[in-house]
Amino acid sequence: MNKLHLAVAATVMMASPVFAGDAAAGKGKSMMCAACHGAAGISMVPTYPNLAGQKEAYLAKQLKDFKSGTRKDATMKGMVASLSDADMENLAAYYASLN
Repeated sequence: MNKLHLAVAATVMMASPVFAGDAAAGKGKSMMCAACHGAAGISMVPTYPNLAGQKEAYLAKQLKDFKSGTRKDATMKGMVASLSDADMENLAAYYASLN
């Protein structure tokens, strides 16, 4: 491959990330999220964000940041404390799959 082909391949790979989340498994874990973020990922409370339709990578990162303490929120820190990385990826896949 020449340099142009390598550059194009790298760009495509970065623009098309592969996500490992299992939306069906995420749906099973989503009940704990529903009280604040709504059963279908649409919050009825203006201060709580809608999760439905958000990008999967974004949601997974936010959950992991709450768990690590990089992003600070006492309520979310408690909610994600017992979640594994797979649980967070599955929840992200589920909410990303919703309209």
